[in-house]
Amino acid sequence: MPDAKYDAVVIGGGHHGTIIACYLAKAGMKVAVFEKHPELGGGAISEEAPAPGFRQNSCAHFTRFYTHPAYQEFNLREEGLQYIFPDQNEGMIFHDGTSYIGYSAYRVVDPQTGRQEYSEENVKKTYEQIRRFSQRDADVYLDLLDKYTRYWKSAFHRQRFSAPTAWGVPDPIEELIANPDSGLEPVHQFMTVRQIGYDYFASSELRTLFMRATPTSNGLFADDVLGLQGLVHCMALVLSFEPASIAVGGTASITKALVSAGKKMGVEYFTGQEVDRILIENGVAKGVQLSNGAQVNADLVISDLGVPQTVTRLMRDLSVSGKILHRINNINYDRAQIFWGNVAVHELPKYNADVDNPGVGIQPRLYWGPKDPDYYATKYQHEIYVLGFSQQFFMLTAPDSIWDRTRAPEGKHTILIEDYAAPARLFSPREWNRLREEFVDAALEQWQKLAPNMTRDNVIASRIYTPYDVQMSHPDMYEGSWSVGAMMGYQMGRFRPIPELANYTTPAQNLYICSSNLHSAGGIGRGSSYNCYQTIAKEKGLPTFKKS
Repeated sequence: MPDAKYDAVVIGGGHHGTIIACYLAKAGMKVAVFEKHPELGGGAISEEAPAPGFRQNSCAHFTRFYTHPAYQEFNLREEGLQYIFPDQNEGMIFHDGTSYIGYSAYRVVDPQTGRQEYSEENVKKTYEQIRRFSQRDADVYLDLLDKYTRYWKSAFHRQRFSAPTAWGVPDPIEELIANPDSGLEPVHQFMTVRQIGYDYFASSELRTLFMRATPTSNGLFADDVLGLQGLVHCMALVLSFEPASIAVGGTASITKALVSAGKKMGVEYFTGQEVDRILIENGVAKGVQLSNGAQVNADLVISDLGVPQTVTRLMRDLSVSGKILHRINNINYDRAQIFWGNVAVHELPKYNADVDNPGVGIQPRLYWGPKDPDYYATKYQHEIYVLGFSQQFFMLTAPDSIWDRTRAPEGKHTILIEDYAAPARLFSPREWNRLREEFVDAALEQWQKLAPNMTRDNVIASRIYTPYDVQMSHPDMYEGSWSVGAMMGYQMGRFRPIPELANYTTPAQNLYICSSNLHSAGGIGRGSSYNCYQTIAKEKGLPTFKKS
């Protein structure tokens, strides 16, 4: 049973709840975390699936948590979080048999600290890969890599792990617009995904890859405004500036390491304990009441839940302005819905494209689909919203068991597959079950055209989650949106999720929100909880822990 009094209570033991609990405990506070589910981690979880002996990530898959300040701050490698860094990174195989391989421009040379070094060899390889189809885009690759190295990389890190600036005060990425050599112009903050892809690249190959790879990290379609944060983030991944990384044992390893570190500092975790309301007296948060009626007092309350749950459900005893409630109801969640899961196979796909481009097919982020940026820009989203998924897949496959052998039994493999889907409300639960089966059948049919051995006989089992499944298991992921609110330009930074609640504070004193519903948005390893703690530390005079 929890004690009656804590210095700080964290509502929700999701990814950001497990991070901020460690920071609060290191500041010397007595901390309790309450999670309604039987396990901690939120989106940072893994399970035995899709068959006995296999392991898959149930929600988040691609992580670079070794770049998060908490990785070093809490010695998470010593707590069991280890990464493997494949040399190859992103790639794509097109229907006409051509392909592209990207190699990491920066290699991790010290897994303990995440320290990187520039790899001239890998840069040359990627340059030659692009030059196969476009000399112009190969030159653009080198130019953008130079700008990333000199300007974008450090600005992105500072922006991610800093609270949003006020309107009129440029954040670290916005500051680059004033530098004519940065490669970022004022118009780029208003361009759509398609416009950015077409502005930087001339080839159908990179235009297609950029538009499809962008939603993997930001959840946006071709006609959505990406914003500068998304532009820098996605460009670094599409062109393999940053290294690929695979968490040994799956995404749950991040949660296990954080909880292990937290317990050593005295954090108490209570699973199967749902918070029913936040206790507020005279506008000041005083603790929480659990669903079983028990009351727990605290000097600070931090919610790892999204803004809608926190404000409209847990803060129901506080009068909140009509404008805030109106804007909460207007938050857009209609992006980042996916068919997502793993296919367990007897043998890895044997791609026809390997004959022309040896080694293609084993990239940690491998896409395949038509070399048709116009189809992607004009028909892809339309078909998804009308039919549930596009009739021409732009599929992402991730064969992580090549490097992490904890994911599959000896001699077998497991491959993550992902393509985009409609918001959960557009189809009934029965229809989503039907669409799940149709998705797997259609995926194998199109996969076989590129890798003839990807037949039903090669498949041991599959487990695919639909947006409806995601919505039912993760209440803050409205409409099945993994981004916890569309990551469009008007819902990022100082506007996320609404301007009035964009700085981790709430209308109640001593009550804060640390979830990815706020800056720096959805995904594992983003800065929401770190920034929330820094905000608390500044207001309450707690120790600050600087990002590396």
